[in-house]
Amino acid sequence: MTDTRISERQENSLLEEIVAMSGMSHKRLAHRVNELAAREGQSGRYTHTSVANWCRRGMVPKWPTPRLICVSLSEALGRPVSLAEIGMRGGERDASELGLEFARRQDDAVTEAAAYWSAVNRRQFLTHHTFAVSAFATPFSRWLIDPAEETPARECGPAVDRGHIAELRGAADSARLWDSRFGGSNRKSASLTEYLYERVAPLLRGSYSEAVGRDLFRVTAEMARLAGWTAFDAGRHSIAQRHFIQALRLARAGGDADLGSYILATMAMQSLMRGFTSEAIDMAQGAYRRGQTLDPRVAGFAKLIEARSHARAGDERSTSACIAQSERLAERGADGEGPAWIGFFNQQRIITDAAEAFRDLGNHRATFAWNAAGPMPSDAFARSRSVRLSVLASAHAQNGDLAQSLHLGRESLNLFTRLGSLRGMEYLRVYGRSLEPWRRDPQVVTYLADVRKATRTLAAAAA
Repeated sequence: MTDTRISERQENSLLEEIVAMSGMSHKRLAHRVNELAAREGQSGRYTHTSVANWCRRGMVPKWPTPRLICVSLSEALGRPVSLAEIGMRGGERDASELGLEFARRQDDAVTEAAAYWSAVNRRQFLTHHTFAVSAFATPFSRWLIDPAEETPARECGPAVDRGHIAELRGAADSARLWDSRFGGSNRKSASLTEYLYERVAPLLRGSYSEAVGRDLFRVTAEMARLAGWTAFDAGRHSIAQRHFIQALRLARAGGDADLGSYILATMAMQSLMRGFTSEAIDMAQGAYRRGQTLDPRVAGFAKLIEARSHARAGDERSTSACIAQSERLAERGADGEGPAWIGFFNQQRIITDAAEAFRDLGNHRATFAWNAAGPMPSDAFARSRSVRLSVLASAHAQNGDLAQSLHLGRESLNLFTRLGSLRGMEYLRVYGRSLEPWRRDPQVVTYLADVRKATRTLAAAAA
């Protein structure tokens, strides 16, 4: 941690006065700040000279040191101390920057993730921030260079053992199953960030062996990805994007290239759904190339997302090739025992995504053929079921069957509304374009009005 001077020879009298009021010497304040920094995985090396520079020369340390100064003084005074009281109101990071950094150092990665979870949990992160595909560029390139790093043991902080890992894994499994069945807008899914900050972040700053540390980072990365996925489903795209970036960094810290590949493929999917087809293809290909020597299902999922991206780009040949390769990889991985988070990737998932891909290509015959290749997803995968219904509704419209199209479209709308999935409304918006030939039909007018009303309601809930 280093200091930056905000102006030449500008004394911070506010800080000097409150330090004097607290009764702490400069040496004691520096020592306490270093202790608090160590608890958070930071390498604080402040001395009494550092404190003198803050007070007499107006130097401001990098975040989160201003917050740690407030904590230290709060302890001494027995009351909360704000950044404004210590003359460092500008020392806090802009909330718009939180979660975007793919930290080079592992301890900085923990600090970045915890700061982001804290801001989201305290609702300091405003929902008006928008998704920016360019924010994925640095995480993507740094992960490709080194997708898995060593996890050193830590010897300070509360002890973390296998019991903690079992607890976190149980929480991750429960949250994943709940999300599949009930969507990302319900209270239980939304509480993931709260759990990450209040329960998981302190463990990341604890003491653990190398093996326990690896598993701790891995399960945390899995939960951070799921927090991003639920935010994505609820239409909070900027929040989701930052969760994905932190999840990718934590997977790297846990030395898990498989999980990192899966997270990167999810990032590609978000980019695709936000309209950035070319970037989605790049990320899906990167995830595949890093995953192809690992679990075949991970590589297969990356190929499936690449197929969908090619379909949005209108490239049917590449779409078909990627789907075929995804099927081969799924078959190779069918008998293996892998992590629970990739268990969803099977032939049924391929059928759902392939049907969607050929819908995007305007090939309703291929869509019908893929749909006939397997049963409709069960209630355990309610969101996949509603996606499949919307895709079939589009295919029937492409085939000129308005009655069946509206029947399936209505069923999909009801299910997406029950799930509270704003992402689902995007699927119905795509479906709505296939109804253009009947735009003056009273049934179509009523249906599209109902979609707009549901979208407004869900958007207001996500704000």
